[in-house]
Amino acid sequence: MASTLPRIGFVGVGAMGAPMAGCLLKAGYPLSVFDNNPDRTAAFAKEHGIEPAASLAELGKEADVIITILPNSAIVQDVLFGTQGLASSLRPGAVVIEMTSGIPSKTVAFSERLAEQGVVLFDAPVSGGVPRARTGELTIMAGGEQADIDAARPILNALGSVITTGKVGTGHAMKALNNLVSSAGFLIGIEALIIGSRFGIDPETMVDVLNVSTGMNNSTQKKFKQYVLSRKFDSGFAMSLMVKDLTIALGIAHENNVNAPFADLCRNLWAGASAVLGPQADHTAVALLSEQLAGIQIGKPPEQ
Repeated sequence: MASTLPRIGFVGVGAMGAPMAGCLLKAGYPLSVFDNNPDRTAAFAKEHGIEPAASLAELGKEADVIITILPNSAIVQDVLFGTQGLASSLRPGAVVIEMTSGIPSKTVAFSERLAEQGVVLFDAPVSGGVPRARTGELTIMAGGEQADIDAARPILNALGSVITTGKVGTGHAMKALNNLVSSAGFLIGIEALIIGSRFGIDPETMVDVLNVSTGMNNSTQKKFKQYVLSRKFDSGFAMSLMVKDLTIALGIAHENNVNAPFADLCRNLWAGASAVLGPQADHTAVALLSEQLAGIQIGKPPEQ
């Protein structure tokens, strides 16, 4: 018997997209995928026993709902409106759920342009990283018309929990601002571990104390022991993506005439780390730059 669930076209099966698409398949949604890396597309399709789309135009023609999760808004624009992009084949009534960490003003423009051909676009970026993408427990920040978000809620619920943020573009704004707060907490937490290490406090003990005290944050709970103290630096989120999100957050401040000196400093520190360590370095490796600046490795006695 044919499925009564909407057919989903999923664009971008990278570190986050692949497990998210897998969750939709587990929930029973008929799904086809496309990625600009043909090997990645083929590997996902083979693993899950589905047929990959030959092109974006083909994906758009068959889909009721499109989900995009891509590196940036420039790529989203090309996927939607480039030669043989999705817009050329999307039917009136189709819905695009834009889950990239994108630039809010760009997202608004995409939504307005697609609306001219009867297609809805709303933004729904996510937080939670690869581990929660695998388990379908992401936090989803959805910006758009409430009725459009509600209609897509069963799909979103297969990926995580939804918080509506307001009009189109507010989801992307909230994602960037969330990462601003997260990145600042990471940096100050690392500096505290460096200071405490120099004083002679065991870094694991420091993390334990922070996690039952007012200094607790996402980094103390889910990053410091797992990726920094272990020296693995392999959370799956690249330095370049963090810098991109911080640049978006700062851009929102500038566009709205908000003086944000700490946000500016935070973004510059992360951009400096990206320049030194490389844009593809894991974002948790920013701790290495903090250690270099301090002249001490966390937990390692200083040389006499």
